[in-house]
Amino acid sequence: MDANRIYTIVLEPDADGGFVVHVPALPEVCTQGETEAEALANAREAIELAVEERLAEGESVPADQVPQIRKILVSVALPSAA
Repeated sequence: MDANRIYTIVLEPDADGGFVVHVPALPEVCTQGETEAEALANAREAIELAVEERLAEGESVPADQVPQIRKILVSVALPSAA
């Protein structure tokens, strides 16, 4: 295994405050933080723990499967209120 891996994360603002982080290549990783910096630090730690756990169990450690995420905004007309 390479000494370093890069993973795409999804950082979303939480409705109750703070941020939630998901890692598409490691679906077991979901964490959060009060600030963006805290959420990113927690994500790094959670990824490291997930990789350690997979290796301890003899499982493979996937490479990032989402090399490029595109954000596309779509406009949708809402129906008129009756």
